[in-house]
Amino acid sequence: MLGKEKVRSRLLLNDLGDITQFCRRVETPADGDRPGGYARAMGESPRFALTSTVLGAPDARELARFYRALLGWTVRADEPGWVVLAAPGGGAGLSFQTEDAYVRPVWPEEPGRQQMMLHLDIAVEDLGAAVERATALGADLADHQPQEDVRVCLDPAGHPFCLYTP
Repeated sequence: MLGKEKVRSRLLLNDLGDITQFCRRVETPADGDRPGGYARAMGESPRFALTSTVLGAPDARELARFYRALLGWTVRADEPGWVVLAAPGGGAGLSFQTEDAYVRPVWPEEPGRQQMMLHLDIAVEDLGAAVERATALGADLADHQPQEDVRVCLDPAGHPFCLYTP
């Protein structure tokens, strides 16, 4: 990791105990021979920890404000072009990155158009109330709804997300 990416990983993992120690080992070369410098026994798999899903947007702060209001999560980091939301109780968070050349995805997909790279599944207690809340915050209800018990919405940057009752 270099520069800003190293700082971001530390911000993301600041409160995650032994995962933070793991990342410090990875970031600081121990043997100088291997990228990442993490010396491990032959055949031992390196540890991985999913810390965040990153969504690109024309304005990271704007999209982070939407998801913060929707999910009720707190801001862990906020710097120009980069915002991190922390999930309550720990676990993977959501990060937002400003992309100057951002192209809004089209959903459902259309040949030759920007396709979604991922979508978020968000469990809710009351589907109708959740859709009402999401649209009041700036989401659009997608025209195409493939399932009766799921509602596909588009966030302000056009990323699809699904609201569903478990």
